[in-house]
Amino acid sequence: MGVERRAGREDAGRWITVGLGFLTLAVAFSARATLGLMMTTWIRELGWSRGLISGTAAMALIVMAAITPLAGRLVDRQGPRTVLATGLLLLAIGCFLLASTSSAWVFVIAFAIVAAIGFGLIATHVVATSVERSFEHDKGLAMGIATSGSTGGQFVILPLIAYILAVSSWRWSFLLLGLASIAVLAGVLRLLPATRPAPELRAQVPQTTLAQDLRLIAGKPAFHILLWSYVLCGYATTGIVETHFLPYASFCGFAPLTSATAYGVLSALNLGGMVLAGWLTDRMNRPLLLGAIYILRGLSFLLLTRATGSTELLFLFALVFGLVDYSTWPVTASLAASHIGRRVMGLSLGLILTGHSIGAALGAYLGGYLFDLSAKYEWVWLSSVGLSVLAGSLVLGLRDRPKASMAAA
Repeated sequence: MGVERRAGREDAGRWITVGLGFLTLAVAFSARATLGLMMTTWIRELGWSRGLISGTAAMALIVMAAITPLAGRLVDRQGPRTVLATGLLLLAIGCFLLASTSSAWVFVIAFAIVAAIGFGLIATHVVATSVERSFEHDKGLAMGIATSGSTGGQFVILPLIAYILAVSSWRWSFLLLGLASIAVLAGVLRLLPATRPAPELRAQVPQTTLAQDLRLIAGKPAFHILLWSYVLCGYATTGIVETHFLPYASFCGFAPLTSATAYGVLSALNLGGMVLAGWLTDRMNRPLLLGAIYILRGLSFLLLTRATGSTELLFLFALVFGLVDYSTWPVTASLAASHIGRRVMGLSLGLILTGHSIGAALGAYLGGYLFDLSAKYEWVWLSSVGLSVLAGSLVLGLRDRPKASMAAA
């Protein structure tokens, strides 16, 4: 009975780790999305320019891209509790500063530096690495649930922030986010185990430098396949869809409510897609699954080439793309753990996410350039078809399991 009770407590602890990962990502990603909600209010009340707010958002993305690999390195060596707790503390400080200021300079420092460092530390690869180390079975499902906080949690938090903005002040919205960060921070410090790498891995950590780990990662063909597929992933998702879907819907003559509803459907299905992909990760050939997700994503863009005037096709795209939008992440994280190595999982995933950010920047820019060149969106969608199919073809070159187990690499 004692063994059973201990096993039960350990199992509960693992799922507490999943829940805390979900909540941490939900708060951080909701805070990241606030600029779009607040922009009009700030322009009206504080006289800040649209360029100032947009430039601050861009600066925050650059800081996050720089911090992401560092966060991965830290979680490999220190475990997730220190990394997530530091990120939540910085996020809370940034939100409290935003709630109390009318200064543009304080706004830039609070969001693009203090909070942005927090965003970089509170990232999907940190949560995925934490969950992967906690579970022996159902790792994919657990990672899918935990990291779905990056999209799913926003359906509760963002509407609440918007409601507070409508009935009160935007300052109370940031105060709420700061308090939520503190609450989750308390949960992380109280409930998340101070997990460092497993004993058999821990002894190896002090023996390697950052340069040695980077050489190890760069020497893995799987890393290059996952990296470049994720660069292409960033182009088609964050770069193209998150930047150009709503302008395209407006270009096609759809009403703002129709466009926003379609995008809301797409976002809602992200959560289900991530959990489903995580569940399938534990049960089927992972490169085949990841390749199928990329290829189906690519083919879904063909719906947009015919969506002009068709509400049905617009929503059909939202349904299909929503299921395959974020769902690449749990499969990619699982492949990184087995093919690159658990010991450097955080660092390798941080580098892969940096590649995703670069691809997203290219997609956002080239999408606008292609439209300016042709005065239509067809080439924007066709480029996404080709690059998504290319990403799927790349990952199909991986084995489901490496020749020699890399679990302790």
